[in-house]
Amino acid sequence: MQKYKMIFWGILPIVLLAAIIMLIVKNGTGVQSNPAAPIEVLNIEKITLDYEKGFEVKVLNSGPEEVTIAQVVVDDSFWNAEFLPSDTLKRFETGTIKIPYPWVYGDPHEIKLITTNGLIFTGEVAAATDTPKASPELFWQYALIGSYVGIVPVGLGLLWYPFLRRFSTRGMHAILALTVGLLFFLVIDTFEEGLEMAGEAPGVFQGTGLVWFGALLSFLFLVAIDQSNGRKLVVNSAQGKSLSYKIATGIGLHNFGEGLAIGAAFAVGEAALGTFLIIGFTLHNITEGVGIAAPLLKERPTWKTFVLLATIAGAPAILGTWVGGFIFNDTLAALFFGIGAGAILQVIYAISKLIFKQSADKGLSPVSWLNFGGLTMGILLMYVTALMVKF
Repeated sequence: MQKYKMIFWGILPIVLLAAIIMLIVKNGTGVQSNPAAPIEVLNIEKITLDYEKGFEVKVLNSGPEEVTIAQVVVDDSFWNAEFLPSDTLKRFETGTIKIPYPWVYGDPHEIKLITTNGLIFTGEVAAATDTPKASPELFWQYALIGSYVGIVPVGLGLLWYPFLRRFSTRGMHAILALTVGLLFFLVIDTFEEGLEMAGEAPGVFQGTGLVWFGALLSFLFLVAIDQSNGRKLVVNSAQGKSLSYKIATGIGLHNFGEGLAIGAAFAVGEAALGTFLIIGFTLHNITEGVGIAAPLLKERPTWKTFVLLATIAGAPAILGTWVGGFIFNDTLAALFFGIGAGAILQVIYAISKLIFKQSADKGLSPVSWLNFGGLTMGILLMYVTALMVKF
């Protein structure tokens, strides 16, 4: 009997809360007031260009009320349009607007959508060109681009492994500190990219919150995995490989974001920008191989291990290029960047624990001038190479 009473008192508040909410929804709050202006929010998610067909605009109603699009204006001229499924969109409903407009290659164009309440929502095309269409050839080309940006530079960075193995314990700690510096720069960059995507996402999805929630949950998830394993932080082959795989995974999530940027640039016709990003990211990412190799300096891994590490860290750039080029979404991008930032933070935490543990065992200072120099060098390396992709 006592058990049923506990269940009753556990469920009762939820039932009463649901009843109160239903009552408010049905009868209102009792305060009679009319909004000063209509509350309508229409997000232009994507503009696709086809020289034969004109513009195809994908829109989302992310506001609290139904929205009806009354007029379409292109470059200050009213234009006929076809609305699919309808010119009226309910909340969270998406629609497609086909505009048979004779756009001009290389010219900027502006599309305005006017609702029945007179609100105007604007989308811009910076430089008009045919939007790439999915095809086996284009998928292969994007895969090559992702390989140039991700797998190749990381693999080249791993080739420094034989040279790095010549360092003493203090030298290895300095290399690990350099890895922390590399990752620290990456985590700041990942947060910045995520928050930028959050600013572009529909406000109703709380993109900024997704970045922070994704980072917190991914960080705690990876920490929980480590703790559930119940293994002490000791120096052995499994520990070194495990840490390298974590670094590769965190960097891979970051490189996924780089692929997004490249794919999106080509998708909107900014080929020059896309090429510029490829060169910059390739130079930028070669230093990541050093960070991945650092925990393996006391081991003798096989070549298969290095191939797998390069793939884990670099292959996500291929996936990111595909997503950015064909199905880019600001909201999901913000979440992915947050998850990537959290993963990188967990790797920084794990490497720092390793440095402190080994320093305590050998009577060394974990924050020596050599380690400080390594940390600073890692940040400077990433900062200087990042100048190639900042504009």
